[in-house]
Amino acid sequence: MSGTRAPAAGLREGLWRAVLDGNEYDAVGSVRAGLAGGWDEEGLLLDVVAAVQERIGVEWAADRITVAQEHAATAINERVITALVHRPAVGGPVPVHRGRVTVTCVDGEWHAFPARLVAEVLRLRGWRVDYLGAQTPTPRLVAHQHRTNSDAVLLSGSIPTQLPAAHTAITACQAVGVPVLAGGMAFGEDGRFARALGADAWAADARGAAAVLEKGLPRPTAIGQAVDGLPHLVDQEYTMVAQSRGRLVRQTLAELEKRLPAVRGYSEAQRERTAEDLGHIVDFLVTALYVDDAEVFTGFLGWTAGVLSARGVPVHPLVAGLDILAGQLRDFPRGLRLVHRGAALLGGRPAPVTLPEGVAGR
Repeated sequence: MSGTRAPAAGLREGLWRAVLDGNEYDAVGSVRAGLAGGWDEEGLLLDVVAAVQERIGVEWAADRITVAQEHAATAINERVITALVHRPAVGGPVPVHRGRVTVTCVDGEWHAFPARLVAEVLRLRGWRVDYLGAQTPTPRLVAHQHRTNSDAVLLSGSIPTQLPAAHTAITACQAVGVPVLAGGMAFGEDGRFARALGADAWAADARGAAAVLEKGLPRPTAIGQAVDGLPHLVDQEYTMVAQSRGRLVRQTLAELEKRLPAVRGYSEAQRERTAEDLGHIVDFLVTALYVDDAEVFTGFLGWTAGVLSARGVPVHPLVAGLDILAGQLRDFPRGLRLVHRGAALLGGRPAPVTLPEGVAGR
């Protein structure tokens, strides 16, 4: 990296102002100014565009920008990427010589921006990349491997609730002899869920993914059972709670309406939104049961409480919902322990010490 190139902070601020104003032309102009100021495409993608995209999420969570602004800013950043990488290269195109890889999102994962960044960085480094985008169904991903015989599948996930689907994709790709490199926030900051689900490798970011591929990933030769490394699944709590999702949401909402007068007065739209929020809580609980890690659940609750606080919404209905949910999980010790930990985090009832520890989450 050259010491004479334009400062990153100024480029980020220029791009931020442009995307916040909805000005696509100024946004593209800011990164082109970076190219003129000594930056290369990869540096702009990862140190400027990605940083601004992260700020978009932070600002939305803090209620400093609207959902519409968040969507518009993300769409402009997508077009900024295109403007950066789809332009004549000095001295001709980068030769394809390293190999062929598939970059895709887990089935059900809509957040494709991180995967797009990885795909473009690998193309810049000479890989032939099949970028499949958001929420690729696992059967379609496997069918693509039969046609292309990729050197690796790079599987991206941002939302932890898609980890069971990620496990399915990892196992299916390995079964046809293709190694899987996992990445994204869903797999944990240290990649522990990638390891737990049997991925061949994990990378924290696009540069890390490129480094792993350059070292080479061996083809899988022996595929274990889907529950290898997840022995806690034999208690079937994950399966039974997952199958009860709809009932849990309905009963919790009905009891909330009995306990809290404000909830009884909700409009139909507010009621639907509350049911949606309860569904997210159950989804994260189910995922925590799958990977046997309490932080999946408590981390989501902490994030949710922060979002509510930023919008001036009290957290006590959330605590009440957890208390009601706990009453429905009396026969599920791991699930009950997770709900009590979540309530304790939010300042509700402390987790009881009489529950058996077993193999429950960390």
